[in-house]
Amino acid sequence: MAASLATPATAATAPATDFDAIIIGAGMSGMYQLHRLRELGLKVRVFEAGSGVGGTWYWNRYPGARFDSESYSYGFSFSQELLDDWNWSEHFAPQPETLRYLNHVADRFDLRRDMQFHARVAAAHFQAASGTWEVTLEDGSRHSARYLITAVGPLSAPTLPRFTGMDDFKGQSFHTARWPHEPVDFTGKRVAVIGTGATGVQTIQEVAKTAGQLTVFQRTPNWCAPLLNSKITEEEQREIKASYPAIFQRCQETFGCFLHTPDPRNTFDVTPEEREAFLEQLYASRGFGIWVGNFSDMLTNPEANAVVSDFVARKIRQRVKDQAVAELLIPKNHGFGTRRVPLETKYYEVYNQPNVKLVDIRATPIERITAQGLQTSAAEYAFDIIIYATGFDALTGAFDRIDIRGEGGQSLKEKWSEGAETLVGMLAEGFPNMFMLLGPHTALGNIPRSIEFNVEWVTALLKHMQAQGQTRVAARPAAVNAWMDHVMDCAKGLLAMEVDSWMTGVNSNVEGKQVRRIARYTGSAPAYRAWAQDIAAKGYQDLALR
Repeated sequence: MAASLATPATAATAPATDFDAIIIGAGMSGMYQLHRLRELGLKVRVFEAGSGVGGTWYWNRYPGARFDSESYSYGFSFSQELLDDWNWSEHFAPQPETLRYLNHVADRFDLRRDMQFHARVAAAHFQAASGTWEVTLEDGSRHSARYLITAVGPLSAPTLPRFTGMDDFKGQSFHTARWPHEPVDFTGKRVAVIGTGATGVQTIQEVAKTAGQLTVFQRTPNWCAPLLNSKITEEEQREIKASYPAIFQRCQETFGCFLHTPDPRNTFDVTPEEREAFLEQLYASRGFGIWVGNFSDMLTNPEANAVVSDFVARKIRQRVKDQAVAELLIPKNHGFGTRRVPLETKYYEVYNQPNVKLVDIRATPIERITAQGLQTSAAEYAFDIIIYATGFDALTGAFDRIDIRGEGGQSLKEKWSEGAETLVGMLAEGFPNMFMLLGPHTALGNIPRSIEFNVEWVTALLKHMQAQGQTRVAARPAAVNAWMDHVMDCAKGLLAMEVDSWMTGVNSNVEGKQVRRIARYTGSAPAYRAWAQDIAAKGYQDLALR
């Protein structure tokens, strides 16, 4: 039988539970947390709504879905054997390969035996008398555990627009994050894509290859930059395998855990000629370099940002033949990098194709979905397929969709109605024994690097509690306040905080989320880790343990 967190002295009075810990979600964070908790001898159950592991890479099967972090910087780093026996085929792996990788991880560490699939969590209520969590699934079954760990992901709650008549459409329609598991054939079809964010961009550039007619409905254009993906050669594969220690060390040191980090120079420290040459170099380099490896003042100095925005706008005008279309594709309401930058492969060239049409729905809004297609204020369109690339209720949305109640029956959704408050993004005041692996205010960036740190931080805390015979942990209010002050200080002066986006908690498709909030941690990943590590180094004084 698995060991309990209770010591022999307290075992007699500890309430019986089904599990020591329940994890919600079998994506990368849930998988790794299960692996680590097993090492503590805990009895763990993972509840997953889908039919398999993978999280983001299970749900997002739309055409063109792939990494925009380099593959070899994205996979797990905790197992040398895993690094040795897996070969990434491309610098930025496509979704099917990533899902195969995560299934390989599940096989190697025999993770599925502690997972329950087709098990969507409807509610999780803290039981004050016993200090445990009662978790209710959508099928009505109930399960109890000492600890509740959410591994729900920051971008996992898809949102649909609120158009009249969406159920009337007679053709195929789906959100990019709820893509059918069977192939969708676009050959000769009339296809609509609504949305031009990161998923929209990836979808559009693939659908355009075979669709008879593709109509893109754009509300807000985004600044996009070239991905410049390619196959990994045998020589590169050997170099990558030999360089893994340096790759992961680099990720530990950089601002966002990427292989790229801001240039120490400011935009106007160099001559116009040097500046142009540097921007050209970044634009011709693969990955996020032009976003997160640009001049250090690009995201804080409006004049510096205008220089980069003008550079990328010129690139768009060069790549799109119809200059009226090019102007529609150039953002006018935010500067380059102040929203997430989608990486693309010949995305702008798609609009040079005769089978592709761009519709500006700010000028001619969509009025309704019809049985045959959709109607804007200017025209009626007939479609065989409608694709909603309309994004996610980010950061807090997945939490909002579960009835999570802490001490005194307090609802987490209500507590966060004016904006989330956390301690290092992993604990919430009033919700004892609950950990959030990628909650609001964790360091995002290259997500798996954040996952590994947060999982290991939670595991170390539980190991500490195990050694001390402690079974209850809660965030102290003063510690939450201090952390939130730090979060707000980090956001001061950032141009991104002046822009509506999922990164500032704004989502026009979700009622009550039209006001900008401090929705994420905008400091560096090393600063985030230092704060969390300091909590542990001081004996967890910021936490109430008993």
